Amino acid sequence: MTDKKATLAIEGKDPIDLPIYSGTMGPDVIDVGALLANGYFTYDPGFVSTAACESKITFIDGDKGILLHRGYPIEQLAEKSDYVETCYLLLFGELPTREQKIAFKERIRNHTMVHDQISRFFNGFRRDAHPMAIMCGVIGALSAFYHDSLDINNPQHRETSAVRLIAKMPTLAAMAFKYSIGQPFMYPRNDLSYAENFLYMMFGNPCEEYKVNPILARAMDRIFLLHADHEQNASTSTVRLTGSTGANPFACISAGIAALWGPSHGGANEAVLNMLEEIGDESRIPEFIERAKDKNSGFKLMGFGHRVYKNFDPRAKVMKQTADEVLKELGHDNDPLLKIAKRLEKIALEDPYFVQKKLYPNVDFYSGIILKAIGIPSSMFTVIFALGRTPGWIAHWHEMISGPYKIGRPRQLYTGPTTRDYPDDRG
Repeated sequence: MTDKKATLAIEGKDPIDLPIYSGTMGPDVIDVGALLANGYFTYDPGFVSTAACESKITFIDGDKGILLHRGYPIEQLAEKSDYVETCYLLLFGELPTREQKIAFKERIRNHTMVHDQISRFFNGFRRDAHPMAIMCGVIGALSAFYHDSLDINNPQHRETSAVRLIAKMPTLAAMAFKYSIGQPFMYPRNDLSYAENFLYMMFGNPCEEYKVNPILARAMDRIFLLHADHEQNASTSTVRLTGSTGANPFACISAGIAALWGPSHGGANEAVLNMLEEIGDESRIPEFIERAKDKNSGFKLMGFGHRVYKNFDPRAKVMKQTADEVLKELGHDNDPLLKIAKRLEKIALEDPYFVQKKLYPNVDFYSGIILKAIGIPSSMFTVIFALGRTPGWIAHWHEMISGPYKIGRPRQLYTGPTTRDYPDDRG
């Protein structure tokens, strides 16, 4: 915070002084709260220039390709940490000690089971229902089962709900997948790590032993970690806005899942695979490249460029390395869609048009390739994104609820009809 101020001069009006605040990193912020008392408010479609909150969780510098969680670079976390430890960092603000990490992992492990009655919810959905539709409903319904932790003003209740959500998301995600293919649900195992458990519940079956490939488990863990939080994106802002009404955490996370479902947000990696299938063959790549360059075509290459990052997405660097490791391990060099993806990647990194416009492959491009190689259908991609993003959503919700906050109430620029009378002759 600083004593600096900006002065807004409006013709025919007295100047309005607006305080300027400084964060620990990033641009200064002009507090426009005084405008309303003077008969004005700001117009900012998409909130591209508006800070709706103060936060200590995640910092992004899109121009420099920087992503920090509580000050730690995402590259270092991906290399040296793991997903559950990153969850702890996001929730509590500091890396855990060895004892705290062991205790937190044990706590997560003890909450991976879901109430048996929840399994009956799935029977109410068609087998071909999109897994995100199922997740929206089932996550919201958790509030009907865990009445003992719904007091949002109780820090212990908030922490318990956070642990339950992080722990149960893999179980429910795997159940959504199993239901879609008509296989029995697999119970979580306490001897497996978080990522190993997810793969076991996804691909194991009661008829034979399933051994989790450690390279695939590490890749899965990185996918979760790299999606854990991304500042005030659409779904996180939705969680905060929903939470500002006093809604319970399960309802707030369900709202976040609904926002994430959109193809411009969490559905981007699913859209990548759909695009690769549309291309169909390497021989058609030049045709689609030319369409992408034609601004009048309405076509754009999914998985390239990013609204925030004007440089290379730092998560994509780690995800590219992980993709190479997974493809080498599984020997999927002859998969036609993966061959198309590798060719597109090469073009994007070398073609002057893409380089000049900084349309680099982003995290969604590489995560889609990895998930396909592992054997996860594209309909599950956004579910996995939601799973990974859960600690970020919860951390932002908890941060907001822990301090003074106001119910979210965006303003509008009204351009509809002025006052008019209802006609008398409409009998």
